[in-house]
Amino acid sequence: MGEFRMPSLGADMVAGTLTEWYKHPGDTVHRGDIIAAVDTDKGSIDVEVFEDGVLDRVVVEEGRKVPVGTLLAVIRAEGAAPSAGPPPPAPAPAAPAPAVPLSKQPPAAAPSPAPTPGARFRVSPVARRLAAERGVDLATIKGSGPDGAILQEDVEAAAGVGDRRERMRRAIAAAMARSKREIPHFYLTRTIDFAAAADWLSRWNAERKPAERLLPTVLLLKATALALRDYPELNARWEEGRVQPAGAVHVGVATYLHGGGLVILALHHVDQQTLPALMRDLRGAVDRARTGTLRSSDLSDATITVTSLGEDGSDSVLGVIYPPQTAVVGFGTILERPWVIGSQVGIRKVVTASLAADHRATDGHRGAGFLAALAQLLQSPEAL
Repeated sequence: MGEFRMPSLGADMVAGTLTEWYKHPGDTVHRGDIIAAVDTDKGSIDVEVFEDGVLDRVVVEEGRKVPVGTLLAVIRAEGAAPSAGPPPPAPAPAAPAPAVPLSKQPPAAAPSPAPTPGARFRVSPVARRLAAERGVDLATIKGSGPDGAILQEDVEAAAGVGDRRERMRRAIAAAMARSKREIPHFYLTRTIDFAAAADWLSRWNAERKPAERLLPTVLLLKATALALRDYPELNARWEEGRVQPAGAVHVGVATYLHGGGLVILALHHVDQQTLPALMRDLRGAVDRARTGTLRSSDLSDATITVTSLGEDGSDSVLGVIYPPQTAVVGFGTILERPWVIGSQVGIRKVVTASLAADHRATDGHRGAGFLAALAQLLQSPEAL
């Protein structure tokens, strides 16, 4: 019998609410199938199963909030007899919808577009009062009532989004405070000649359709993953008072969400992927993050984090380690700078890489060696 448990979707997650079962006892499941939805501070996450079999029984019913690691369901092998465990719990009864007088029900119509800035718009008194209480800007709401009128439920939906963002910020704050409190950080930076990588990337993209082109980010991610092979203490977890190197390189990419918030998207086996495959994985995960359709595998098992503020114009970034990881790598904007080439000074594209590492797990000598290996890999982009 296999055990399907509440996943850990980041070090800042301690519990989740199981909101919906997509599969039911007796259904066949396959590795990668989405079988449930879990509500967390990061949003509603579709949770995948990682083995083949039959959903034998459900242990946690919809609507319950349980700690990470709690047994949610049991999966049996195909053809095996059902277990003799207790019957699956009945779903939590849905709360009855409040009665609405027919005279107050809005007619069936498509929602009207959101009002333009400065325009007058209709707001029900209840909605206006609720917006004032919850601090919701009415000008940002798309009304669903007649002629675009903003109703109470529109304000409640908008407030729910705001509440989730606030919970996300609190979770991030707790994880980062723990990191700075418990982890003795040290920082190193190195400016890397990116000219060879930029030239190779230009040639590659010139020969391909837009959907097949690569971003500089994938070269940085792949080079980071390959450099980690000789520095396993940076691709590790600090647990039980010692460094525990990971068995694979799963790079977490810090991704900023529209409207606020941050998630660490996990890209798996980055050192083994081709650049096109890595680009597809990155694009898909970012799209799911920004459309609210994340899967549990998008947030699970990252062994090191990479953060980049390059698109925001930052020359460099010094990150905060995401516990229990032991390092975070940062990249700034790719810039043109004066650069010594042999005995001449020329203009080259460069990028500043940084390493924040846990001094309990490693030291500056090893950290400098990692940055040197990263720089060397970026000089031979065709080998990535």
